[in-house]
This record gives sequence, C-alpha cells and structure tokens, in this order.
Amino acid sequence: MQRNMQRGEQSDRTEGELIDKLVHINRVAKVVKGGRRFGFAALVVVGDQKGRVGYGKGKAREVPEAIRKATESAKRNLIRVPLREGRTLHHDVTGRHGAGRVVLRAAPPGTGIIAGGPMRAVFESLGVSDVVTKSIGSQNPYNMIKATLDALQRIESPRMVASKRGKKVSEVVGRRSEEKVDG
Repeated sequence: MQRNMQRGEQSDRTEGELIDKLVHINRVAKVVKGGRRFGFAALVVVGDQKGRVGYGKGKAREVPEAIRKATESAKRNLIRVPLREGRTLHHDVTGRHGAGRVVLRAAPPGTGIIAGGPMRAVFESLGVSDVVTKSIGSQNPYNMIKATLDALQRIESPRMVASKRGKKVSEVVGRRSEEKVDG
C-alpha cells in the first residue's frame, strides 16, 4: 500500500476547496520483547491554491491514521500569503529554520515552479505558478517546509508597505519601476 512510499514521493487529494499533498512518510521501529513495533510519521501540506497554505505532522501505528492526523493539523495551521497577480511572489525573500535555508525569487510568467521536493508541494498548494527557489543547507523535509513557510510569512504586498509608511500604493509601486529604469 502506501508503506512503500519513499522520500520525495508525493500524493494529493482534494477535500472541499483545500488540497492536501503528502510530502514524507517516516517509518520508525521500537524493539520490544516479541520483536519490532512499527510506527509511522507523516508530513502533509494543505492549501487552497488561492494564497493560503499550511503544514502538519501526524504520528500513528498505521499510515492512513498518521496522514489523517497530519492533514487535520495542517488545516488548523493555515497562513495567508499575498501573491502578485495570483501567480508569483511580490519580491525575493529568504527563510530559515534550523540548518535549512531557502531562497525564493519572483519569476516572470511562463517560468513554472522551479523548486525541489517539499518546496514544490508548498507552492502547488499555495497556487503559485511562477517561482524560482533554491534550498541551501539541510535537506530534511521538515526543515525545508518550515524554512519555506518562514520565508512566505516575510512577504509583504505593496499595500502592506504603503500602509506602514503612510503612503499611497502608487507611490510605493512607482518607486520600484523607477529604480529599474535608473539602475
């Protein structure tokens, strides 16, 4: 069944408007008097493909139960991410968690999702269609997803920046296009 799922394989299901992607399953063994007792840990990413995403972990003696627990946990931990034109990020950003670091870059239309393993699941669930990413350091899927979500939480839309500075959105966005012409 799903017991043979190796690192990096993904499966996805839809429930209502949320889609969930299974990123990783870990099998652990506890040695007892009669032999080994196996347990499973699942890592799941959930998103609505419209700017909300979350992740969850679940542990159980059976794989489906671990996945169910992880999915419920992910649904409780959704975050909203502002997207430019509903397809890419507003600006380049770096995130980190533990030894894992990720660099996320906005991309022009038609680029696609250039991301490896766990990060790809996050962006597919988020609804981003154009992004370039690089994972630096830890390849642990838990750390990569946490670092990716850390980076996504740092993204600010021009509206958020304008409200912080007490300016109009057109002034903030106008400056960005002027810098590209001058620089």
